[in-house]
Amino acid sequence: MNELKSKILDLLKEDARLSPATIATMLGAEEAEVSSAIEEMERDHVIVKYAAVVNWSKVDDEKVTALIEVECSPERGRGFESIAERIYLYPEVKSVYLMSGAYDLCVEIDGKNLKEVASFVSNKLSTIESVISTKTFFILKKYKQDGIIFEEFEDDHRLLVSP
Repeated sequence: MNELKSKILDLLKEDARLSPATIATMLGAEEAEVSSAIEEMERDHVIVKYAAVVNWSKVDDEKVTALIEVECSPERGRGFESIAERIYLYPEVKSVYLMSGAYDLCVEIDGKNLKEVASFVSNKLSTIESVISTKTFFILKKYKQDGIIFEEFEDDHRLLVSP
């Protein structure tokens, strides 16, 4: 990947709303060159999606996010690919990662409540033939995601008092 494309990706990762004209100005490049590079990266699936980072706790307190560790046995000839595919096709699944360490896959899901997440784990995930065990962790509060800090802490402007 050339340096221009890498710089474009860095800028779009920070703010996906930047126009090709703005990016060109920021990089000292031609707008047509930037537009062409973006179109090429979209076509090649380097840029897969443009998305907003949302602090859901300010919008919807009822939503529950869980991380599920999944231990599974790989399938002959395909390894973990077919298991991961089977899991990521469920609509409630946000992310699936192949992991190193004590478990094989990490699954991130969203649910309306704890009961819905528990139902997913017991009725869908744990019934997959290759799944050996699962451990579910509920996210209680997000402080930072994708480099964005959610909490706005005010500085304490009180004077120090000492005896």
